[in-house]
Amino acid sequence: MVRFVHTADWQLGMTRHFLDADAQARFSAARIEAIRSIGRLAIERECSFVIVCGDVFETNHVERQVIVRALDAMAESPDIKFYLLPGNHDPLTASSVFTSQTFVSRCPDNVVVLDAEGFTEVETGVRLVSAPWTSKAPLEDLVSRAVSRVPAGDDLYIAVGHGAVDVLSPDANDVAVVRLEALESALADTQLCYVALGDRHSTTSVGTSGRVWYSGAPEPTAFREKDPGNVLVVEIGNGVIDVTAHRVGEWEFRSLEFDLRSSQDIDRLDSDLSDLEGKSELIVQLTLVGQLSLGDKIRLESILKHFSDLFASLNTWERHSDLVVLPDDDDFTSLGLSGFAQDALGDLVELAEGDEAEAQVAQDALGLLYRLAGGSA
Repeated sequence: MVRFVHTADWQLGMTRHFLDADAQARFSAARIEAIRSIGRLAIERECSFVIVCGDVFETNHVERQVIVRALDAMAESPDIKFYLLPGNHDPLTASSVFTSQTFVSRCPDNVVVLDAEGFTEVETGVRLVSAPWTSKAPLEDLVSRAVSRVPAGDDLYIAVGHGAVDVLSPDANDVAVVRLEALESALADTQLCYVALGDRHSTTSVGTSGRVWYSGAPEPTAFREKDPGNVLVVEIGNGVIDVTAHRVGEWEFRSLEFDLRSSQDIDRLDSDLSDLEGKSELIVQLTLVGQLSLGDKIRLESILKHFSDLFASLNTWERHSDLVVLPDDDDFTSLGLSGFAQDALGDLVELAEGDEAEAQVAQDALGLLYRLAGGSA
């Protein structure tokens, strides 16, 4: 029996343009902390080793600090071997992070780079079949090529690869995509017992065998990911494969949609955002549709400003939002406008109902006039 942790896509050194300096620092620190969590999980579950299936680093040109902190985090679990596979983000090119002076000089004894296609014995009778990337654009299916060379015998083989599987890829004709049929044939006809993959950031079982898996990224990286934040504990014994997902991620990306047509709808938005937990590690993208009075729109802006100070990031997805502001009589009746200001108000209200570009400028001007005249949300 062998038990190990399957993980991938750490992408250490990743930056997100929508995070401010404080949030980015915490985002980066969480990715290092995830390594420590993986080490602790491996010890707790009595795993023999950890395999990291590509994209350990965001690029081959990450800061020195990222490298040494990652290696130090792995060194904190000295009894657990970490096997690192170069992927498309950190391929084994001439400028590889894995051959840099910083990495080589600081690499602890329990960290091994799978830097060549072939077999690595991880314990008696168990070997890894590694398929590292040596360029950003492979000219063939590296994983299928590697598993095709699994020899006959009694040893168990675990494939460690990176890349999109053809049945999930938007471009199944790409020469580099991993062919599921080839993997399933190897699983059926050889001593290959499990295929550990990286590249897909959502935890995913591929095919029907239950032996081809993407672990997903241990910390999420984008809104489109369906089930990130996990690693897999895999147990192989007596012809049975058991795969269990374990949550290690602390951050979360959330997309929320609100239809806003009244002050009650704004109350609901306020309440829903208040109820979200872990705000400092939460990246929120809002889709806002509907129609509001000017006063309600200004109140909405105040609420969003408040929550933008609480969340790691809070943004409106403009491309999918359609929020119209149409001032009503109640917006300005209490302000006591007269003369030029009253005339300007009438003109702006009329423009606000015009074409899209002109209407947006007029709505912004109405908001400014509302505030200058003493209105409040």
